[in-house]
Amino acid sequence: MPKIILITHQKGGVGKSTLAFNLAQNISNGSKVAVLDFDLQGSLSQLKELVSDFEIIPYEGEIEKISELEYDFIFIDTPPYLSNQLPKLISIADLIIVPTKAGILDLLAIKNTLEMIELTKRTTDTLIVFNMIKANTTLTLDILIGLEEYNVKIANTHISDLVSYTRSVLLKGVTKDQNAQRQIDQLTKEILLKLI
Repeated sequence: MPKIILITHQKGGVGKSTLAFNLAQNISNGSKVAVLDFDLQGSLSQLKELVSDFEIIPYEGEIEKISELEYDFIFIDTPPYLSNQLPKLISIADLIIVPTKAGILDLLAIKNTLEMIELTKRTTDTLIVFNMIKANTTLTLDILIGLEEYNVKIANTHISDLVSYTRSVLLKGVTKDQNAQRQIDQLTKEILLKLI
């Protein structure tokens, strides 16, 4: 049975696809990995011919059949809106990652996604990842307090807004940038520990 990692947030531009790509690339050393692209924009699907370490699959099959796919890890990249498929995807996921920027509007938009996760009683299987964080930006106490009401773990690792992340989908990961690679390594470790 594969470990299924759902990457979701109703807001666009929070880096879901880039995060899914980099985590899949990072974990593909020694594991059979796939990214299922549920986003109709098909951003990741357009890269499938360029990737050799893991598979990118534009997925249109039955959600219930995902767990039958023969991979060690399956990342699911979702569209930037709350689709009617999301509750089913939440129910089959071993881990739900909700990437968000540290902006007020991004955190206000996270509310509906977290409420859906809460309704399906999956908050303990959820990890919020602060993604694309600008240098010298601090997360205010108000933002962290606002997220506390959902009782969802926030990842210790924050992913910086580095040029190497933007380029990573063309360069097969962030390996040329030690700081970016360290962040992805740390986040990968947090994810693997949460999956145990």
